[in-house]
Amino acid sequence: MSYVPNTEQNRKEMLEKIGVREFSELIGAIPDSVRLRDELKLPPSLSEMELTKLLGERANQSKDASQMICFLGGGAYDHFIPAIVDHIISRSEYYTAYTPYQAEVSQGTLQTIYEFQSLICELTGMDVANASMYDGASAAAEATLLAHAHTGRDEVLVAGSLNPNYRDVLNTYCGSIKIKVRSLPLVEGLVDVEETKKKLSDKVSCVIVQTPNFFGLLENVGEIEPLAHSVGALVILVCDPISLGILKTPGEFNADIAVGEGQALGTNLNLGGPYLGYFACRRSLIRRMPGRIVAATTDTRGKRGFVMTLQTREQHIRREKATSNICTNQALCALSACVYLSLMGKSGIRKVAKFCLQKSHYATEQISRIDGFKKRFDAPFFKEFVIETPFSPKRIVRSLLKRNIFAGIDLSRFDRKLKNHLLVCVTEKRTKEEIDHLVDELRKLTCFKGY
Repeated sequence: MSYVPNTEQNRKEMLEKIGVREFSELIGAIPDSVRLRDELKLPPSLSEMELTKLLGERANQSKDASQMICFLGGGAYDHFIPAIVDHIISRSEYYTAYTPYQAEVSQGTLQTIYEFQSLICELTGMDVANASMYDGASAAAEATLLAHAHTGRDEVLVAGSLNPNYRDVLNTYCGSIKIKVRSLPLVEGLVDVEETKKKLSDKVSCVIVQTPNFFGLLENVGEIEPLAHSVGALVILVCDPISLGILKTPGEFNADIAVGEGQALGTNLNLGGPYLGYFACRRSLIRRMPGRIVAATTDTRGKRGFVMTLQTREQHIRREKATSNICTNQALCALSACVYLSLMGKSGIRKVAKFCLQKSHYATEQISRIDGFKKRFDAPFFKEFVIETPFSPKRIVRSLLKRNIFAGIDLSRFDRKLKNHLLVCVTEKRTKEEIDHLVDELRKLTCFKGY
């Protein structure tokens, strides 16, 4: 039977009410070429028991990072997550809590958001942070809108080394409001500072730089920042939060806005999401910050409490003053990050970052010793690096997948100029034995002529 409980008479009355004769008029804007003309060719129906068995078999065909040796990166990372993180966020008072509009019934949720904001400020060296964004890409795009609104300028300079996925989201955001997105060229994987000088003008609202960048390299932010500020443009830094355990913070670089992907802070890979974006900025920009901001206060009896302080989306303030249509924050993922950062502390984050640094450098040294394999860039890097391969990385990825190894990312999918280039990531989870195993498997591949 149909799952839609409308009779023909119901349909007729509804169509008459909205002023059309037949249903096809409602979908007139949909091209004929993409309309379903034939009935779906579905398999025979199954019982619940048969369906459960089938779905279980299909699910077991999938492989995730927990079953593999993972060297994937490019924005999502296989870091170790202490068991207590999942234990705490699984408490019913957290996973049943909804959006904290009512301060009197959401003090626990509001406090965790406040603590998350405080920890992000500590980590980035910035003045204020919001309750989180959807992911790193939307955080970077929202930062661009903030810069546009603050400066009144319609041009954005984006490092060519920014994560390509972030760039796609940025283009989508900016395209609808006619912001010009211009790319800064690269020299050996890093932003060309001299070309940046030439492109800067009083029309530029901001310069967006990722460090470590998409190739894992550390950008020359110290040179780019004063150039951008000299023409009144804002500096937006996209940073891996784990790297901030040992590298200079956005605050120390005199950045105006710091954004990034917070998945590495206690959230599993989850087959691509949900994740969370962090967003921090100077205090002077707080009125234009998207999303939510929670603050501490005292009630009428003098007791400490927490309250939603600022929300800049159009549902809550006059539309002409709204800075974003972001509807919510990633509260549960932000809670994971809050628990993770609290557990790790400064020394813990520093240790994780050092392990990533040391192990990734060991890996690149060993891989570079294989005939035909070499490190592509010479600039300092954090936990990701690019290897130039003697044959297609796609073949490497497919072959090692059969050996339960996620070998890395074929960069040709993002740029044809990067044919035969593999992006490899090494986190603190990878052991020396696993790295050596990867090296051995790569060496075996080179033994097959014509591979």
